[in-house]
Order: sequence, then structure tokens, then C-alpha cells
Amino acid sequence: MKFSKLIILGISLFSSLVILSQNSVAQELVQKAKLMPQIIDVSNSVLKMPLDKGVSARDAHMSINLKAEELNMKKVGYLPVSDELKARGLQPRHLEIFQFCNPEDAMKMVEFNTLYAAYMPCRIALVEDEEGHLWLQMINLDMIIDKYPLPEGLRKIAITINSQMLQIITAGVKGSF
Repeated sequence: MKFSKLIILGISLFSSLVILSQNSVAQELVQKAKLMPQIIDVSNSVLKMPLDKGVSARDAHMSINLKAEELNMKKVGYLPVSDELKARGLQPRHLEIFQFCNPEDAMKMVEFNTLYAAYMPCRIALVEDEEGHLWLQMINLDMIIDKYPLPEGLRKIAITINSQMLQIITAGVKGSF
């Protein structure tokens, strides 16, 4: 009796697999799953720092821009997300996204491996949490620098960019301008 149930289960499973393998949607989902990166904990990929007591969003904004300019990091984008939503009549929490880049360094990284383009430009988000606290967040570049081997010249560039981004985010946290 057990053997016949096992055979029926096996035939049923085999039939399901045959039907699924012929289904283009199922094939596409399987292919996408193979291509999807395996992220264990996304919070480890982000550096998150609260603004110091008394530092306003405006202070952080000004400090970020001034420090980036001082370090010759080109501001290549700015998204005042919450302002745009307020203009649409909504009441969002605060969200601004700053984008910075050094074009020469960016091209060197991409010439080494085009996948690095996905990390560009370097972004800093000024975001308000559910409790009304303001935070600055950016990708944890240490995680990338330490995990993936780079030729020494490119490693130095990556470390320099990381240092500059850390200086920018720290200036924003402190409201130092």
C-alpha cells in the first residue's frame, strides 16, 4: 500500500513539473530567481546615523552640500521627495536624496567592471522615521570594498570615495557649515 501511494505521489509530482516546465511564466520566474542577488539582511548594507540634537533638516542639507563642494564631490542629483509630495497635497515625512560623483573615478571603476555602475552616483538620504527623528543614510561602502577584490589603484579610489562620503554624512549629522 505504501509503495503504490509513493508511485502515485511520484507520478503526480512529475506531471506537475512537466506542466510547470512548459509554462513560460514559471520558466521566467525560475530564471529571475537565479539572477536575483541573495541579500541576507539589507540593514547591514546601509550606514545610518541620527542627526545630532538641535540639528535641523535645513542645517543638515546645507552642511552636506558645503562639505561635498569642499571635497570636490560633484553634486549630480537632488531629489526633494517630501517637497514634491507636499506640492501634491500630501503630508509625508521628510525625505531628501542627494547624489554625488567624481566622474573620472566613476569611469575607472566602470571600466574595471560595469557592475559598479549600479552603485553610482553615491547617494545620501535625509529621512524622517516614524517617531519624527531625522537620519542620514548611505550605502555601506566598507561592505563592498572589503568583500570584492580590486586592483590596488582602484581600491585606493574606492577608499577615498568612501572617506569623502563619510565626511559629507558626518558634516550633515553635526550640522557643521
